[in-house]
Amino acid sequence: MSDTVLNEASSPAPAPAPGAPTAPPAEAKKESALWREIKGLFWVLLAVLFFHSFVAKPFYIPSESMMPNLLKGDRLVVSKYPFGWSWVSPSFYLWPEQGGRIFGSLPKQGDIVIVTPPGHKEDWIKRVIGLPGDTVEVRGGRLILNGVPVRRQVRPPALVPVDSNAPCGIEFAGFMAQQPDGSFACRLPIVRETLPNGATYDTIDLGPSQGDDFGPVTVPANHVFLMGDNRDRSADSRFSLAESGLGGPVPWENIGGRAEFITFSLDGDLVWYNPLTWFSSLRGDRAGTSLRSGV
Repeated sequence: MSDTVLNEASSPAPAPAPGAPTAPPAEAKKESALWREIKGLFWVLLAVLFFHSFVAKPFYIPSESMMPNLLKGDRLVVSKYPFGWSWVSPSFYLWPEQGGRIFGSLPKQGDIVIVTPPGHKEDWIKRVIGLPGDTVEVRGGRLILNGVPVRRQVRPPALVPVDSNAPCGIEFAGFMAQQPDGSFACRLPIVRETLPNGATYDTIDLGPSQGDDFGPVTVPANHVFLMGDNRDRSADSRFSLAESGLGGPVPWENIGGRAEFITFSLDGDLVWYNPLTWFSSLRGDRAGTSLRSGV
């Protein structure tokens, strides 16, 4: 009995039948799994890049030129499709500046848009003031469109809490005010403008400045005239490229999308390695704020 068991245990395994599948080596299995992971990651990245380039993308406010409506530290959603697509639409500019748009349409007066200044590769954010054929003029800080002063209304001052991203620095010298609770805020003079199409938004008027007298300039075909809401601290279509402005009306193919709403905002005190600052640095009252002008 024991001899029989010994012989069976030591007998060689039967040879596989001709044409039967053989198990792949372990190394081949690992390589196949790795390749599947690489392909999956590639398609995910391609989908993200497509969405980022042609549907919507996040945008970070790096300056104070659009105060009081946008603060440094705001994070936005910018939709790419409302005006069609052009050479500035892809996430990475792989070719030189090109004219024209695909499925293009002009923005409306009052839209907040991202724009790539001529000769540059970075995105700025400004408000559309003039469309093709409009004559834009500024006199004594008063915006004039097609010879008619834009309706304006002096509003109560905006109180912007002082933080690392809104320090109420030298550009707002004399406007810092202490609140009843002991905190500080920038007390900014507000003028509300209403454009001919009904778009309404607030601007900051700090007093006489270099851009308070401009034009008149007629916006050429397929161009838009852009200005910042912080009128006395904005490099926009009123200023030449040599003055770090937009160099006048901007070709519409340089418009990359329309700002839709604020997703969240940070006060500048976040420290990535300190979780305690992840929530304390949030400006909770700004999340979800719409950036559409009401038309």
